[in-house]
Amino acid sequence: MPTPACLRLFPLLGALGLTQPQVAAADAVQWIRVPEGGIQPQAVLDPRGTLHLLYFKGEASAGDLFYVRRDWKDDNFSPPVPVNHRRGSVMATGTIRGGQLAVGKGGRVHVAWNGPAPKGGDHHQAPMLYTRLTVDGRGFEPERDVISRARGLDGGGSVAADANGNVWVVWHAPVPGTSSSEQDRAVFVAHSTNDGGQFGPERRAVDSSTGACGCCGLKTFADAQGNLFISYRAARDTLHRDQTLLFARAEATDFQLLFSHPWEVGMCPMSSTSFSPAPTRVLTAWESTGNVYFARLDPRSGQVEPPAGPLPGPTRKHPIAVGNGRDQILLTWTEGTAWGKGGEVAWQMFSGTGKPTSAIERAPGLPAWSLVAAVALPNHSFLIIY
Repeated sequence: MPTPACLRLFPLLGALGLTQPQVAAADAVQWIRVPEGGIQPQAVLDPRGTLHLLYFKGEASAGDLFYVRRDWKDDNFSPPVPVNHRRGSVMATGTIRGGQLAVGKGGRVHVAWNGPAPKGGDHHQAPMLYTRLTVDGRGFEPERDVISRARGLDGGGSVAADANGNVWVVWHAPVPGTSSSEQDRAVFVAHSTNDGGQFGPERRAVDSSTGACGCCGLKTFADAQGNLFISYRAARDTLHRDQTLLFARAEATDFQLLFSHPWEVGMCPMSSTSFSPAPTRVLTAWESTGNVYFARLDPRSGQVEPPAGPLPGPTRKHPIAVGNGRDQILLTWTEGTAWGKGGEVAWQMFSGTGKPTSAIERAPGLPAWSLVAAVALPNHSFLIIY
């Protein structure tokens, strides 16, 4: 595929700290690089049209998180704000343990990540760290550990927030008092009702023994009504590692199993999963059998529409699906990545019924340990950040 002119400009734009100019076409797909050469972007577009972006910089084993924002129509982000107070306390190695972003009540930003183990200590004692933007919006509060008893982090945790001041930090770990096997891992939820001021003790999301794939990431998401979703990879035994979707209605404390996508693989694939809002639906995306998939969820009925995805091809990882007001869905993912190796970003457009409406397109230059973020903009175009 010929290299688009805007892509050929990327090295110069990156050197100048600029982004690709705005594309006005309603169904266009734009793509930009993370500011300052950062990796592992996490992006949220809030209802006011502000694009919030979190990213990682530094040594892969001990780096830092930074936060920027911009109006969706602007070309340049705000100056970067450091997130973690303890320098070098964020890890990018493995791709799925880094910073996670949510925007809650009044546009307040919430961040969580897997912290480092105590110096010279067992990595299973690592904290699940959380922080939030200060009231004046100029910086972040000192990070704090939200784990009270369910220790044993491996894969990455996640954070969600709603407009009513609820904040949830979610991770998987061995059930206290059991073995450290994947079959004895469970998903735990710490909940704050005062905008992240304090968190109650964590509790298991479900009592059923699904297990959790040790070094796979999970994702949690709260929709505009305060319904909470969790997507994670189960591990019922060495072979069965199904992507599993949990759902709790607003103000409810019990989760129900909405969906499970089977995958028989005798190893941990170190996969990630994602959620994004779409008109009348929530979109989720995940990896299975070397390919990527997405599905639309209806929070009103609790129904999950049939999964869709590209035809089989190169090994694909780290998908995210976003939808606009025209019932168009962009699915984007990474290809060619491996341990310590970068690759390409790929994407394809789909209809609301899951039918592909474009060919797969690609852009080179995805850095090692990175993944992709995407949002649907108010003019119905899409923005990919990598």
